Amino acid sequence: MKRKQLSMVIHGTLAVSLLVGAGQAAAQEAPKAAKGEQEAKTLDTVKVTARRRAESIQDVPVAVSAFGESDLKDMQATGIDGLQGSVPNANIVQGRGSANSVNAFIRGIGQPDALQTFDPGVGLYVDDVYYSRINGALFSLFDVSQVEVLRGPQGTLYGKNSTGGAIKVSTKNPFDHEGGAAELTFGDYGRREGSFYYSGKLSDTFAASIAGAKITNDGYVKNRAGGHNFNDDDTEALRAKLAFRPSDAFSATLSIDHTKQDAALTMGRPMAPLLQTSLFPAGVKVLQPGETGNWNHSAETSFSPDKGQTLKHDGASLAMDWDINAQWRLKSITAYRMLKTHSYIDIDASKYQLGDVLVALDQNQKSQEFQLHYDNGSTLHLTFGAYWLREHVTSYQEAYANDLFSYLGSGVNFLRTIEDDLTTTSTAAFAHANWEFAPTWTLAAGVRWTKDTKDYERSTSTFWGAPFTGLNGTVPFPRRSASWTAVTPSVSLQKKFSDGLMGYISANRGYKSGGFNGRANTPYDVLNAKYDPEFVWTYEAGLKAQSADGRQRGGITAFVSDYKDFQARVSQDVGTFPVLNAAALDIKGIELEGSTLVGNATTIIAQFSWLDAKYKRFDDFRLDPGYPGYDLNVNHDHVPFSPRVTARVAVQQGFGLANGSRLTIGGDLSYRGTTWLSVDNRDVLKQDYYSVVGVYGVWDSPQYTWQVRAGIRNLTDESYMIDGQEFSSVANIQTAYYGLPRNMYLSVRYNF
Repeated sequence: MKRKQLSMVIHGTLAVSLLVGAGQAAAQEAPKAAKGEQEAKTLDTVKVTARRRAESIQDVPVAVSAFGESDLKDMQATGIDGLQGSVPNANIVQGRGSANSVNAFIRGIGQPDALQTFDPGVGLYVDDVYYSRINGALFSLFDVSQVEVLRGPQGTLYGKNSTGGAIKVSTKNPFDHEGGAAELTFGDYGRREGSFYYSGKLSDTFAASIAGAKITNDGYVKNRAGGHNFNDDDTEALRAKLAFRPSDAFSATLSIDHTKQDAALTMGRPMAPLLQTSLFPAGVKVLQPGETGNWNHSAETSFSPDKGQTLKHDGASLAMDWDINAQWRLKSITAYRMLKTHSYIDIDASKYQLGDVLVALDQNQKSQEFQLHYDNGSTLHLTFGAYWLREHVTSYQEAYANDLFSYLGSGVNFLRTIEDDLTTTSTAAFAHANWEFAPTWTLAAGVRWTKDTKDYERSTSTFWGAPFTGLNGTVPFPRRSASWTAVTPSVSLQKKFSDGLMGYISANRGYKSGGFNGRANTPYDVLNAKYDPEFVWTYEAGLKAQSADGRQRGGITAFVSDYKDFQARVSQDVGTFPVLNAAALDIKGIELEGSTLVGNATTIIAQFSWLDAKYKRFDDFRLDPGYPGYDLNVNHDHVPFSPRVTARVAVQQGFGLANGSRLTIGGDLSYRGTTWLSVDNRDVLKQDYYSVVGVYGVWDSPQYTWQVRAGIRNLTDESYMIDGQEFSSVANIQTAYYGLPRNMYLSVRYNF
């Protein structure tokens, strides 16, 4: 069945490519629209800000996917992880064991360890404000106007920690989105959601908007012990904006947002036997075998029912634009954000206390960016910029492992507490030029200089039960400081072959900051806690095409990446997790995207991507047969979160009804190839290829005042893993997290 699904995806993608060339003839032969049916003449024009200014997506020499508000609804995407499947060579899912974090990889590059001391490999920006942690990044898309996903390193215009790419979220502007809407949604697993948006002018110079959402569900993982389910949600979100536009030459927007979440545990599934080590007599006991086969979405935990996960995320930003004169424009973005999380995580996903932790995080960040743009109105555009960020993160952690060790057949109490403090200061300056040096030929080049300084201190205390209380102690990690600098250039050459065909070649360098190991629990780890930055060069060639009638649009991209000093967190011994600049990788791939209008009201969208990610080297001391902890089950044959093939085909058909209302039906099929979920390539954390199907129907009233939408996600009830926890040196923990089972919903929306 899965091979047939793959064949369908490939043939569907090829069909879209053929339609780009043949769709015009099909449109000419289509019959006239029936009475009351609204005929779509062309595909909507798509503007993106991939290069920090608004441009047509067809004119930008960047691999970028863009989704508007209606696109996101048709993708049935309620959160940032709803982009999964729609973006070539991207892995965007809920982070392991967390109700509020996102695990994002693009072209094989991301953040393999979710701890707050590690930096992301995919940058996340909301209204041009950088979110420095993956915690709090799994937010709702309730008031979003557009999402852009930039693939490949964005080191010049976006800076550090965008080595894989960047995700840009733009929320609605009060001047551009007057009016309002309210929506209620009900669905499986107790899903109950309400959201609203209202915007309007207060005067000729002021406009304001407010948006809110209440998102709840009862959880899709059953608690085997009874009581409330796991993997639920209870989120409240609010965003308010005040915009000031006294003239055409100046505008300012103040934005304030607040998110609060109170969720139960996010549970996974133990995939490998869980082990207990006997200190006397020496030995190893299997506490629980690994689970196999399709998961029934049930779990048990050693935590009491009152232990869950909470988040509070607040921010404010002020964006100002000045048109100094006809050629020069100055932009300022000032932001402050606060994030607090208090999360219990059952890493071993069992009734035993082996890898149970509390992670309490308190983070704040201040940032300031200036951009100066020059446009001569014809052939030259210049961008100059400066950026500053200071982030302060403190965390308190507890690790509970009363079943990890035994003595004379009885468990030994074990508690570890951790306190750490990280301050990061980042400064950067950049410049970029775009020059049409001859008719149809454009050269773009830029460079960014970045300096990162990190100050870090930490203490780890261990408390043993009898008869091992003599082992109690604290491992200090005195405050240490380190700085790194990086230069990240970019260059592209593009040729406009015709009004509808553009080609380009480019080279871009990306940089991910170095840091200190936030899992340094032993004196050895403390001595070797510092690790170096990652760097990647990506060389890319692309073609973007659009038919003369605007009914077909598509693109193809080929790239090669040279990725160095990959930061790998590995499991060494019990409680020892070194970070190694272990690897160099060769990554190459091909990406296709296309969309077409067929006839009066049929839209077909497809993407197909192929990725070949391989390690050129992986310097791992654990692979030495002479090493005491040598493990035959460890290998680095596969790069994690880098399936060889991903693809998606979506079809939508609209029908005009006699009373002037409109009915739309649609569906999509997405395919994902075999995916490894751990750096160490543990066999039980390998997800074989699979497909996910979604369908929906929408009814719009004649004036689009009312809308009713119904849909089913994961129609075939596919059981598939999306992420994993791998701490094999602690009780052989190898835990998998699964995607949503089949779920249905109904929503009603009122526009005013």
